[in-house]
Amino acid sequence: MIRQYELVERVRAYDPSADEDLLNRAYVFSMKAHGSQLRASGDPYFSHPLEVAGILTEMKLDTASIVTALLHDTVEDTLATLDDLQRQFTPEVMRLVDGVTKLSRIELQNDQNKQAENFRKLVLAMSEDIRVLLVKLADRLHNMRTLGHLKNPDKRKRIARETLEIYAPLAERIGIHSMKDELEDLAFAELNPDGRDSVLAQLSRMRSQGENRSGRVLEELRRTLHDQGLPDAVVTGREKSPYSIWQKLQRKNVTFEQLSDIMAFRIIVDSVEHCYQALGVIHGRYPVVPGRFKDYISTAKPNGYRSIHTGVIGPERQRVEIQIRTQAMHEIAELGVAAHWAYKQGQPRAEAREYRWLRELLEILEHAQKPEEFLEHTKLELYQDQVFCFTPKGDLIALPRGATPVDFAYAVHSEVGDTCVGAKINGRMLPLRTQLQNGDQVEVVTSKAQTPAPSWERFVVTGKAKSRIRKFLRSQQRSQYLTLGKAMLLKLFRHEGYEFSDKAVEGVLRIFQVPTIEDLYANIGAGLNSPREVFNAVFPGHKAQAERDDKAAAVQALVRPRPKAKGRDHPLPIRGLIPGMAVHYARCCHPLPGDRIVGIVTTGKGVTIHTIDCETLESFHDAPERWIDVAWDSGPDNPEDHVGRISLLVANEPGSLGSLSTVIGKNGGNITNLKITSRSQDFFEILIDIDVKDVKHLSNIIAALRATPVINAVDRARGR
Repeated sequence: MIRQYELVERVRAYDPSADEDLLNRAYVFSMKAHGSQLRASGDPYFSHPLEVAGILTEMKLDTASIVTALLHDTVEDTLATLDDLQRQFTPEVMRLVDGVTKLSRIELQNDQNKQAENFRKLVLAMSEDIRVLLVKLADRLHNMRTLGHLKNPDKRKRIARETLEIYAPLAERIGIHSMKDELEDLAFAELNPDGRDSVLAQLSRMRSQGENRSGRVLEELRRTLHDQGLPDAVVTGREKSPYSIWQKLQRKNVTFEQLSDIMAFRIIVDSVEHCYQALGVIHGRYPVVPGRFKDYISTAKPNGYRSIHTGVIGPERQRVEIQIRTQAMHEIAELGVAAHWAYKQGQPRAEAREYRWLRELLEILEHAQKPEEFLEHTKLELYQDQVFCFTPKGDLIALPRGATPVDFAYAVHSEVGDTCVGAKINGRMLPLRTQLQNGDQVEVVTSKAQTPAPSWERFVVTGKAKSRIRKFLRSQQRSQYLTLGKAMLLKLFRHEGYEFSDKAVEGVLRIFQVPTIEDLYANIGAGLNSPREVFNAVFPGHKAQAERDDKAAAVQALVRPRPKAKGRDHPLPIRGLIPGMAVHYARCCHPLPGDRIVGIVTTGKGVTIHTIDCETLESFHDAPERWIDVAWDSGPDNPEDHVGRISLLVANEPGSLGSLSTVIGKNGGNITNLKITSRSQDFFEILIDIDVKDVKHLSNIIAALRATPVINAVDRARGR
């Protein structure tokens, strides 16, 4: 355990102006507050905040951060209060400790909610002062180092998974790569010990077989640079972390021997000019591996990381990865935001470019409906295998790989994303779902009349875009439900001979446990409550007149009754089934007589019939015992109708839906369900369920629809 004077000396070694008295008082206060408390390892609890402070001294943080580390658990785990901290220390220290303190007192429904709520508070706190995140990361790092002392394996796994999904990406985002690597490796050891052991064994075998090959590579690189006028270049080598190697093995689906960059070599020079000179020497001496060159000096990463990366067929014909940077760039690469030493003058650089992602997390926080939705979008925002694109003015926008012009538009500004109607990529108009590539210049075309489209949610990849689109769709959907619900209730009131008024309905809000009349209307529109339920609550003594009942019965008699399903009374027209077995048609593929089919035995439901090309069948690939070889019976025609589903692209013009229904009716089909999945100024995308006899019947209807002028495209729909 670090002694009091040792801690002070560590801080004064890099900051001679440190407040020694403040450090001593924080040390004593924390030690007394934690008293006889013990950690799961049996060590005094005070050892934990002391080790956290020690980690921050390695990052050379300011006095307030070290004091915060010493005190960060006192409010949560002892009798000390924030007022005590403000009285005995400074308002700055009190504010930082409050930012780091966990939300342990909030009662939530489950661990995921709790995790999301804690992380939400952390985002809010670190948006005001990034030092909160630095202290929190050091706290998590020491907890991970001592994770093995926890006896509950489920708790260990939960903490490790949270570290891998949240805290390691956060460390990467602020550029502290050494901490990120250690957090990932510690979490990897808990979540997949066998995988980690196998990687370590392979690394050990590689070292033993290499016979100091890396040493010879280092020596040749030094000699090459020295001979070409760079005698002061420092060349070092390092192995990639086990978790990083494991990720590459998974992502690239290759063997360990096929990985080319297990060893990375670093060249550190004294100026940017020498960086490019060293690059010229390396590329002039060794063949370049295509696609492995990246210049993060001219185009720095959003977290401030700058370096040149290249891959070459190096000494001894080995593929090696080389990084070239200055000493200042190296410090930023290792310590990230801490290397900027922005707090010497107490000036947090909250508006710096590398904190743009933090402001975007705050926007996600504003638009997310539930804590777990915020957590989901945040994970999307943190995992960044990045591409770098440019605005027409040359501003750099960093996006995750797979991002589209819609993601780009939301990264520029939320309003630009909401009103995006098209995009020019490198001067060409391309679809909004186009995936962007490194170096693309993107010009977003906007219109004040545009709003986020539901289809966007299916292809955007950034958390900011998803949260903004979902918020708009929720508000739009609620508005539609509200209008529909009110209209349904109004119609029922008039049908029963009563005058409709909001005041009459307000009297039953308590019965349905909703705060406002708008909520009740929205519930009716969404199908959560029926109009009849609400009407009966408003008029509990109402009885429908017999005359009205007779009239309703007469109207119903005119409706053609739909044929009953024959499955329960008569055998289905399917061969290969056990007599009496319950049978269902799959809704994912809507099989029709004439399709090639297969039966899947489902517990408690009998047999479900799928088409042979149904995507759902992939989930039963490992259960061949559940498959039944079936076929349509070639006997007498079966009078039962089957549901066929089609998708259409229909022109948005008067009479188009009328033409559509007329064509289907003339060809003997009966529409049982119609859903507009997307609408724009020019087109409707529609899904329609039709009662048909067989595949041939459906094909005839599709052919007739394709010949209809207002219909641009029609196909049989599957897997929806």
